[in-house]
Parts: sequence; structure tokens; C-alpha cells
Amino acid sequence: MARVTVEDCLEKVENRFALVLLAAERAHQIEMGTSEPLVPEDNDKPTVIALREIAGGFDIAKIMLSERETLAKAETVAAVTHTSVVSKENAIEDFE
Repeated sequence: MARVTVEDCLEKVENRFALVLLAAERAHQIEMGTSEPLVPEDNDKPTVIALREIAGGFDIAKIMLSERETLAKAETVAAVTHTSVVSKENAIEDFE
């Protein structure tokens, strides 16, 4: 297991605060299972995995944006489907 330092990550993300936010959000995605790690897990916690991804040069911000867009599309489809089902149920109730 390679040790990750803040300095390694700051070579990729210049602002410490942006680094913290980026790593926290990425770690949350990994922990919740909404995204697969881009580096071997090596028994590391999600936070360490996120920092290793950033230090490794992966464009995490771009990946997270893509996943947000995919999630937004899925939520839109789910909402439309739910609305369609509710409308059909209401139509059936009105018919009876």
C-alpha cells in the first residue's frame, strides 16, 4: 500500500479546500457503491481510495460530473414512469 500525502494530491488540485470537497464526495460515491474505484482497493477506506485516485491523476471531477448527469437522467426517467403509472391508476379508478 502506497502512502498518499496531501502534497501528492495538491499537485493535481491546487486548492486544499477544493481537494477536501472533491475527495469527500468521491469517497462517498465509492462507499455508497454508486461508483467503482479507479485504483485497486488494497483494503483501504473510501477516503484513502479517493485520495489515491486524485494523486494518481484521474480526472475525478469529470467522472463525478458524468455520474451526476447519468443519475439525473435516471431520476427523470423514474419520475416520468411514476407519473405515467399514477395517471393510469387514476384513469382505472375513474373508469370503475
